[in-house]
Amino acid sequence: MAARKLLLLPGDGIGPEAMAEVDKVLAVLARAGSPFETETALVGGAAYDAHGQAISNDHMALAMDADAVLFGAVGGPKWDSVPYEVRPEAGLLRLRKDMALFANLRPAICYPALADASSLKRELVDGLDILIVRELTGGVYFGSPKEIVDLGEGQKRGVDTQVYETYEIERIARVAFELARTRHGKVTSMEKRNVMKTGVLWNEVVSRVGRDEYRDVRLDHMLADAGGMQLVRSPKQFDVIVTDNLFGDMLSDIAAMLTGSLGMLPSASLGAPDANTGRRRALYEPVHGSAPDIAGRGLANPIAMIASLAMMLRYSFEMTHEAEALERAIAAVLEAGTRTADIMAPGCRQVGTGEMGDAVAARFERLLDA
Repeated sequence: MAARKLLLLPGDGIGPEAMAEVDKVLAVLARAGSPFETETALVGGAAYDAHGQAISNDHMALAMDADAVLFGAVGGPKWDSVPYEVRPEAGLLRLRKDMALFANLRPAICYPALADASSLKRELVDGLDILIVRELTGGVYFGSPKEIVDLGEGQKRGVDTQVYETYEIERIARVAFELARTRHGKVTSMEKRNVMKTGVLWNEVVSRVGRDEYRDVRLDHMLADAGGMQLVRSPKQFDVIVTDNLFGDMLSDIAAMLTGSLGMLPSASLGAPDANTGRRRALYEPVHGSAPDIAGRGLANPIAMIASLAMMLRYSFEMTHEAEALERAIAAVLEAGTRTADIMAPGCRQVGTGEMGDAVAARFERLLDA
């Protein structure tokens, strides 16, 4: 079997702590006969401190060569004053752009054991299973011009440009429709066609792709602001949500809190399959960010990081059995009442980052051996 090449980018804040728990799961896989060849590199503030860049060219080359990249988190107050072009977040943006990771998958799943941890009533979130498909390499984050112009007399103008082309909307729409076929057969497209020309084009293109190629999938349209409201009013009405880069960033964070904690949610960022090899570049990361206020204290919830590894097993290596076993291990540990501080509940046992990782890895190993 060819080696599975995995690049680990722990990053900043709680990133290294959460990534350390991934090593425990990888060790279980190795003992079960599915080893990974891993390499660790720098990104974000850690890379800036070492190289003056948010990711060096050498470490970017490692990412381009890997079968998959597992990413921790970047940023923190330490780097607030660094130049904009080399801020820690620029490392993640470069990875997405250079690897052409146009499709961001963000599941929002409410584990039964955590239904009471949500800010919404149990009946609204119990059994919740939403997948947000966010376009990741276009839109306002990458549009040009992007600038701050000095107008004189103490006045400035900030400009960010929202740009989308037909092919960008077509390819993300197809990802959403294909995934909906494996789920409940429903896609909701969200944009702002009432005030944005890109929204008008988005609506037009998604409608055409659905009509011409996916008649078996139900397609609904919703304005993005109304979508945010509906996510907290009646979230289980949704199956797959497809949206642009900016709205996807916001809507996925809203969906994250429905599950009880940002520390619970993984994500996958995928490129297009290579025409010759079928290989798809991919990056997997937790949604929670660097959380500098708790970094180094052993309080971080590693479940989103471990669940991102499960997504990697499924989408990059077609290891469906192992992915499902890892997800069941997470659910079982939560059902047993093991909790980190962010999801603590009465009657449960509070543990730190390492203990949670130990518990999931141990349960995962038992499930693989069963």
